[in-house]
Amino acid sequence: MNKNDLEKLADIRVKEAQVLLDADYYHGAYYLAGYALECTLKACIAKQVKAFDFPDKKHVQDSYTHDFDKLLKISNLKQKLGHEEDRSVAFKLNWSVVKDWSEEARYDCTITKIKAEEFIDAMTDNESGVLPWLKNFL
Repeated sequence: MNKNDLEKLADIRVKEAQVLLDADYYHGAYYLAGYALECTLKACIAKQVKAFDFPDKKHVQDSYTHDFDKLLKISNLKQKLGHEEDRSVAFKLNWSVVKDWSEEARYDCTITKIKAEEFIDAMTDNESGVLPWLKNFL
């Protein structure tokens, strides 16, 4: 899988999440939307890999995670995220909505319509969403 594949997959997951949300399947919408963010972060990491370079083993192994905070550090975007949070209160609020997503959400039967809507909105908002911000680094 390469950077372009990860970008496409992120777009697909956002669309799937929206379809599920519109069909009142909030649990699946929330769960898939989180994977869209994960794929985008991993695409940012993939961009750092140069052709014909032998990648650092630890860097590669650390990239195989679902943890957004770890992926931000590996992608070298942690500090930039902090700057964006300082610059934009709306972005900071959106990040606070999405940052605690976990793949364990697949087992959560308590996700509400409001939680799924807020999550997807925080990710996709054109003005201060997390995904549009991340796409600046692809």
